[in-house]
This record gives sequence, structure tokens and C-alpha cells, in this order.
Amino acid sequence: MYVNNLNHWYRSLLALSVAVLFSSTALAASLPDFTQLVEDYGAAVVNISTSQHVQSKRQRQLPEGLEMPELPEGSPFGELFRHFFGEGGQGGGSVPPRRDSKSLGSGFIVSKDGYVVTNNHVVENADEIIVRLSDRRELQAKLIGTDPRSDIALLKIDADDLPTVKLGKDNDLKVGEWVLAIGSPFGFDHSVTAGIVSAKGRSLPKDNYVPFIQTDVAINPGNSGGPLFNLDGEVVGVNSQIYSRSGGFMGLSFAIPIDLAMNVVEQLKSEGHVTRGWLGVFIQDVTRELAESFGLDKPRGALVAKILPDSPAANSDLKVGDVILKFDGNDVTTSSSLPPLVGSSEVGVKLHVKVMRQGKKHKVQVVLGELPSDDSAIIPASQIQEIDPGRLGLTYSDLNEQQRLNLEIGSGGVIIDSVTTGPAGNAGLKKGDVVLMLDGSDVESASHFLDMIDGLDGDQSISVLVQRRKGPVFLAMRIPK
Repeated sequence: MYVNNLNHWYRSLLALSVAVLFSSTALAASLPDFTQLVEDYGAAVVNISTSQHVQSKRQRQLPEGLEMPELPEGSPFGELFRHFFGEGGQGGGSVPPRRDSKSLGSGFIVSKDGYVVTNNHVVENADEIIVRLSDRRELQAKLIGTDPRSDIALLKIDADDLPTVKLGKDNDLKVGEWVLAIGSPFGFDHSVTAGIVSAKGRSLPKDNYVPFIQTDVAINPGNSGGPLFNLDGEVVGVNSQIYSRSGGFMGLSFAIPIDLAMNVVEQLKSEGHVTRGWLGVFIQDVTRELAESFGLDKPRGALVAKILPDSPAANSDLKVGDVILKFDGNDVTTSSSLPPLVGSSEVGVKLHVKVMRQGKKHKVQVVLGELPSDDSAIIPASQIQEIDPGRLGLTYSDLNEQQRLNLEIGSGGVIIDSVTTGPAGNAGLKKGDVVLMLDGSDVESASHFLDMIDGLDGDQSISVLVQRRKGPVFLAMRIPK
């Protein structure tokens, strides 16, 4: 009996071991193998080092009439004097010495004759750029052009028959897909890290024109400017930055889509600079409450909070309060998705825009201008304010001339003097806010504003446009029964 039980236990253990072996083999077979990709395209990835000549601060001088004392050789006081006052002590006509500030990054070769793509922040303000190839050659690079808005730079090295990467299409990239980065983190050349695409179309602060690819690929200082590959060995992005509270990788890295990057590269190569479309509006996201007030079935689109004077938007039929739903045939899901669409559109061409205006859809035509160099273009408006008297819980008054001058308001509107408990306070209105529009209609004066409030139906959500020092913003206010 004991022998039979032992045999049964042994057979069960053997079957379990075989099952584990097969499952481990199947799991290993399902994981991607990056070895061939690295062998084929790793040589096209380069290390980039830069140096910047920085003038050291002028050393302190001894008071007039005093000279460096004669001190015994090796005296610690001699080192102390030299540290603070230099070799001569006077420093009157001496030129402060220069020191080199160095930085490190990555890049990749896109043509056999030596064009190299990297990040703008890798080579910014560099006096010398050195590209180190996989065969250990070090070549001085010429800076062809940079585009700070997309953080792309184009370099040229004097060499022929170089290994190159294969370019892909970021539109074909899917969330959850495996991707691989090759670069020089902390100076460790040709380090390979892998992960998956976490999200697409990410908008980051101060980066209005780049819909970033988010990944969990380990990216660290020195990876900047290096390529992001898909499993077919195609470059789908340029590794640019990470989100970190420690300064090191924390699972969130961001790459510039390759289609956008190469569009910039071609413009830098042919024109020396990048041209972008400009609409000339301040925009903000549509919240659930605002969506209801504008007659939308769900939060979507980009809400126009202000139209800049003498801009393409001002010369079109766009109006403040319009919610842009489509731009040139492309869906606008959030406010952050509009700037890349506008920036990549052709200047001087008539484009179609679909908007929601007072609960109805309209088609508007716009002709984009060129984005000014001072960045006074499409920027999200992120601040807002408050309203009203008894019914809304606020007091208000007409604006004086100085207030209009300070806030750049020509006519109309009322300024909020105080906010108490009520709909206005719940909506986020504050003292000092100027109410410009209520429920889609312009506010002409304090008396007109009172009439507008009295005419509001209860139990509904309405939009309120307020002007603050930081800019205009829409708020949603719920009117009680």
C-alpha cells in the first residue's frame, strides 16, 4: 500500500514538473526576442557629447595697496590666499579662466551621408558637439538646426556609407505594444531597455505641440535623443523626457512621435527653421458641467475662452464660447489635442472647423497664419472666476476705466465685488473676476446682468465666462430651482 502511494505521488510530481516545464517554455516563447533588432540597428545609434565654454567668475581682489604676502612653500595659508584671490592677488587686468561645461545624450543616424537626429536640449548652447559611433570613431558634428518647441535637433557629421535606422509610422503604434530603447544612460554606450507603450497623445506642461508617446521603458539621463523601436526594428519615437520625483526613472517616459520629428527634420534641412500653423485662441478643457451647459452629450472638444486680436481666429467666424469638435476632419477629444493639429497644418490654406455653439453644431472656415516666434498662440487657459447678487450669492458692479485698462477689456462685463455661499461660489467665482458672458450671451452692464440673472431657468447648468489677470476661463454654474 505504501509503495503504491509512493508511486502515485511520484507520477503526480513528474506530471506537475512536466506541466511547469511546458508552461515556462510557452511563456518564454511568448516573450519578444530583441537580439536581432539590436544586431541590425544598434550600430546606427550614436553617443553625443557636448561642451560649453563657461567664463568663471572673477576672483576676489585684495584691497588696493595690499599685495600677496610671501609665505613658506607648502604653507596652507598660501593655498587659502590663492583660492580666494588668485595667483597674483590683484586680478586687476586679468581675465577670469574658462571652464568647460559638458553634457551627454544619444542620437541616431537617418542617412548614410551623416545626418543625425537628437534632442534640442542635448545640444542647446553647445560650443562643440562630438558624435561617437559604434566603431569608436569620434567625429565633430555641425548643427544644422534646432526646434525648441518639439525638442528636436538635426546634426551633420562628415562621413559616408554609415549604418542607418529604419523609420516607422507612429500612427500604427498601439497601446500595449512592445518597444525598445537604445542609448547611453549615464554614459554607458549602447544600453538596451525594453517595455510597452503605456499611452499615446500625452500632453505635457509647456509642450503644447507634441502629442507624446508614453512608455514604461527605462529611460535615464543620457538616453535623451535616442531612438524608440517597435518589434519590426522601425523607429517610432525619439526618447525625450521622463516624469520623476527622484531625478531617476520611475516608470514614466515620453517619446516624440517619429512622424512629427521627421517633419521637423525635413523643414530644418530645407529651410533651417520650422513653420507651424497659428489660430490665435485661448482654449480650455470641457468639464462634465460645462458639457451639459453647452448641450454636449459628454465632455469633449476644446472650448474657446478668448480670441486674440488680429489673429486668424479673429478674421474667421469663430466665437468665444464655441467648442471645437473637429479640426480639418480630425476629432478634437480634449483641448490638448488641438495645438498639435493646428501646428502641423498648412499655413494660408482654408480649413474646416466643426464647433458646438449654443447647443447647435456649426461649420466654420479658417485660414491659419504662421505661429509667431513669441509663442502667443494656442495656449490653454487654466484660470477662471465668479459672479452675481442674491440669487447667485454675489455682488457686482460696472468696471471703471482703470479696471478696463488693467484687464484689457474694452466694453461690457461686470466685476465681482464679493462672493458668498451659493451657486457662484460653488462654481469657483471669486472677488475681482469680471463676468463677460452668461449662458452664451454677452454681459453689457450691471443692470443688464441683473436682468439676465432674473431670466435664468432653475435646475440647470449654465456656462459663465470670466476674465482674470491670468486670462479668460469658462466656469459651469448650477442654477437652483
